[in-house]
Order: sequence, then structure tokens, then C-alpha cells
Amino acid sequence: MRFGTYPTLVALLASIALGARPALAQEETGDEPRTLSAEGVNPRDAAVKIFATIRRPDLLRPWTKTPPSEVTGTGFVIVGDRILTNAHVVTHASQVFVQPPRSSDKLRAEVVAIAPGIDLAILELSRERDRESFFADHPALTLADDLPESGSLVKVYGYPMGGEQLSVTEGVVSRVEYSSYYNDGAGVRIQVDAALNPGNSGGPALVGDKVIGVVFSRVPEGENIGFVIPTEEVERFLTDVEDGRYDGPPRNFDSFQTLENPALRDYLGLDEGVQGLVVGDTFGEDSPLKRWDVLVKIGDYDVDSAGLVTLRQDLRLAWQTLIPRLAENGSVPGVVVRDGQRVDVQIPVHDSEDTVMDFLSDQDPDYFIYGPLVFTPAYIEHFRALNTGFLAIKKSPIAERVGGPKEFEGEQLVVVPGSMLPHPVSKGYEVSYFPTLKSVNDIRIKNLAHLARTLRDLEDDFVIFEFYDTTQELLVFDRIEIEEATEQVLEDNSIRRRMSSPLLTVWEHED
Repeated sequence: MRFGTYPTLVALLASIALGARPALAQEETGDEPRTLSAEGVNPRDAAVKIFATIRRPDLLRPWTKTPPSEVTGTGFVIVGDRILTNAHVVTHASQVFVQPPRSSDKLRAEVVAIAPGIDLAILELSRERDRESFFADHPALTLADDLPESGSLVKVYGYPMGGEQLSVTEGVVSRVEYSSYYNDGAGVRIQVDAALNPGNSGGPALVGDKVIGVVFSRVPEGENIGFVIPTEEVERFLTDVEDGRYDGPPRNFDSFQTLENPALRDYLGLDEGVQGLVVGDTFGEDSPLKRWDVLVKIGDYDVDSAGLVTLRQDLRLAWQTLIPRLAENGSVPGVVVRDGQRVDVQIPVHDSEDTVMDFLSDQDPDYFIYGPLVFTPAYIEHFRALNTGFLAIKKSPIAERVGGPKEFEGEQLVVVPGSMLPHPVSKGYEVSYFPTLKSVNDIRIKNLAHLARTLRDLEDDFVIFEFYDTTQELLVFDRIEIEEATEQVLEDNSIRRRMSSPLLTVWEHED
């Protein structure tokens, strides 16, 4: 088993699916007992229903969006007159409304911070008069300081499908583990067996009188398997976005493997008492770790041969759990066994891998239109949506370099999504399946901005586009004709702008 960058569990974490244990669900009535938190806050007063209109980017037509869809979820009040929910409830939302408990009003809200990787977002009410009246009657819930113990009774509050009133379901904490979230995110998560349904997303999960985390997913194929983002991750997110942007927790991107195989242990000449993980490929040329090092300690915690550390008697988690807790000045302290000797090392950590293909996440794609051609950077979302086997056959860099590092700062893979837009200037040409641009008039293209700059400054009579894909033919155009064709293409396809906003500065101003 390999440790390091965890794969994304797209199918697992896509959404909260079919529920279970409906007998435990309780819809709010005036006769139910009112459970108060340690601060005297009733969880029913803090949980709100969220309505969002979602318009996701169109990967084939990056200048526009997909048709709107309406989604609902749950949120709850936290300190600072804010509402916490899941990122997937409000990502790409064109409008968001918050409905207070026991009310038919819908208050306008704005997304002020979002982290799709860890699936958290913060909302604020848009109007001052709404903020004053709402938060006067709906105080913040208290977040727990520690991870819950397995077997603890948990209550989940939310607005799932099947009714309009607040629902409460009960279960137990099944386990706590370190795992993948969305995109390239990873962190601690709590598994519960409380009944969860679509609409529960973003709701609070409480043990006793404190919130232990935020509901975010369940396994559709499983029986009573739901997941909660623990308050440890929530607090880290809240601290991260205090400066107005989300950077993500520090992580280590070196490759490790378990030390359970006896032949591997014999090869390394390890004593029976040595436990730890074997270092494989290292991330970055300056890494202090070396191949065949055995990581035996992180901070004051011993690492076992499965890569786990014991945090308390009932809790063993992957060693990466400790990285955000111990990271300082870009590293965490550790100990490795190297050539039979214990060596103190500073293990490097980073906010991201800086790979050649980024996640689009909550952003809109950049694009540039030149005549009938549309260009956009290749995003991980493209890779997931495409036939990767066919891409590999035609030697597309999208398949060959996904997850790989940039060869130079600012590198992007520039692709043509879909077909060329109709215009006589493209007579006889075809665009194969998402081809990746290699060069323009033998100028190697570095990124989308470089492409726009190259075409802006071009004075040759002809424009020649060459691609990496073996199935894509060369495209040769008369430069004057293709430039003049651009306006007609935009008009015929009702495209308001020929490029995304970040490229306007590049196109309109010479270097």
C-alpha cells in the first residue's frame, strides 16, 4: 500500500444519497423537548435550510455555463454572525438564500469563503437588517475541541428530502480516520451510522451539547454509512480564510510504502523492533528524505509499519494527520532509520503539489477564441470527463501528464475543447478529441496567456497550429482571414467576449 497523495473518491463523496433508519428521524413539533447546548443554544434555533441556484461551467463551451439547477442543503450558525455549510451546496451558485428555522422567509446570502477540497463554505447574510434580526434570535453553536470517541451517541440536524421541517436523526460514531475528500483534499473524517439523506449536507452533528462536525456525504451503496467533517478540520478552515483566501492545509507529497513484507525488511536489514514506512519517490530535488529511508517517528509519535500513529488509547490515525498540527516554517520534525542509524530530519510539507493540471473547483475556466478555434487550459475536470483510454492511445498530454509536475513555472496544457466553431475559414479541417496545442509558427506555447500574447504579436502571413496528439492534423490559416473571422464567429454563436477577463490585460496591452 502506498501513502502520500490520496486518490480522490469521486463516486464516494459526490453527494448525500439514499437514507436509512427512517424510524429514528424526528420532524420538529412544538411538543418536543428542547435540548440546550453548553452555551444555552438550542441546535434547532441554529440550523437553517439553504436554497442555491447552481450554474456550473460548460467544459465544452467555456464562455458559458450549464442550465441552472436548484439545490437545497443545510447550514448552521457559527461565531461571527456567519453560517457554515458544505462547499458542494453552494459551489458555482448564482444566488443563495437562507431560510431560518420555523419561518417561511428566505434571506439573501453570499458565499464569502469556500474550500471545495475540504467541502466547507461560509455564508453571510447580504442585508444588514436581516443580519441584525436573524442573529439576535439564532445564536452560534459551540464547536467541540476534540475528536469524538467511537460509539458516542450522535445527533444530526438538517433538512433532508421528504419534508419541509427540521429533521433530527440519531446514531453512533462508527470510526474516525484520515482519508480523501474532494479534488485533491485530504483530512480527518468521522463515520456515523445516523440516517442521512439529500439535503442533510452542511448540517451540524452533535455529541452531547457540542458540534463534532459538519455532515457532508454518505455511501449510496452502503447501509448506514455517513461521513462528517470534524471540528478540527473546520477550525483549520476558519483560521485559513481569515486573510480572505483559502490556501489549504500543509501536506507531504513524498511516496511511502508499508513495512509489513518480511523480504523488504530483510533487504533493508532492519531489526525486528523497527516499525515505520519506507520512503519511495521524494517530492522535490531538495528533499532531506532519501530512498529506502524508514520513517519511524513524526514529532513525538511513533509511526507503525502500517503508517499509523496512536493519538490516544482508542484512536489510531494515519501519520499525515499530524502534519497540520506540527508544521512550522514548511516542515515537520521526524526521525528516519538510514543505513541502520536513526537520523533526525525536517520533513518538507507544502500547500499543494503545483501540478501541470489544476482543479477548476469553484472557478470558471479561462478561454481564448481565435477565429473558429476555442482554447482553454486543461483542468482535472476535463480528465475526469473524457475517455482517458482514447487520450492515451493518441498520446495526449492530458492522459500522460495528469498529476505530474510542471516543467517550468506557469506551465499549462492548452487544449481545444469540442469542435471548431462554424466558419468557412476552417474548410476541410477537423479537430480531434480534445487536442493539446504544441506550438504556433514553431513557437512552443507555455500557457493560455502566452498563446494570446503570441497571436497578438504575430505578423506572419500564415498561422500554423501544431498539436501533440498523433491524431490531430496541422491547422494552417491565412492570418488576416482568421483574425477577421473572429468577430463573425462571436456574433453567430452569441458569444459576448472572445476571452475570459484575466486575458484582457494580456491582449490589450503590449509587454
